[in-house]
Amino acid sequence: MTIVELETPHGTARAHLYGFDEAAAAALVLGHGAGGGPDAPDLVAARKAALSEGLAAVLVEQPYRVAGRRAPPRAPQLDAAWISVVEQLAARELSGRRLIVGGRSAGARVACRTAQATGAVAVLSLAFPLEPPSRDGKPRQSRLSELDAVRVPTLAVQGERDPFGLPPPGRLREVVTVSGDHALKADLDAVGAAVKSWLRKVR
Repeated sequence: MTIVELETPHGTARAHLYGFDEAAAAALVLGHGAGGGPDAPDLVAARKAALSEGLAAVLVEQPYRVAGRRAPPRAPQLDAAWISVVEQLAARELSGRRLIVGGRSAGARVACRTAQATGAVAVLSLAFPLEPPSRDGKPRQSRLSELDAVRVPTLAVQGERDPFGLPPPGRLREVVTVSGDHALKADLDAVGAAVKSWLRKVR
């Protein structure tokens, strides 16, 4: 594993690079959740699945996490930093490789919103936070439009008891439910198996 630091419009990001050999024709680039980091169990399971299928893998730490903050900034800042990281990696370490992007929870939202801008050929969504809990009795606001806007093959892996809900399948979107909740820790083997099976089709 190699760690590289990358300057973005919103501070220094950090990328953890795995499996970078000449044989890897594609790479899976993943972002973390709002309050977590690249060591989240489902991200590790996805990274291992990618490596087992001959892909390179990158786990990206957003600048706010590198700076030691837990609360994420607003979406435009997250998206801009993510695009900057992916563009820099695509020009250097990932040059010539097909890019599959994704992440868990908030990181999945970023990957969906920026899929076109990053030139992704597919998107992996782990625990997409479809409907955040309501506050003050207000109706829950769906984020399905972010998933629907993706125009490349997408895999959504969700816990069957995820309090944020389950997205529906779509024309380009496959949905796999596994045991557990939003953390996706209850059956990591199932998470890895779903990712491996899907990667074989899109890599």
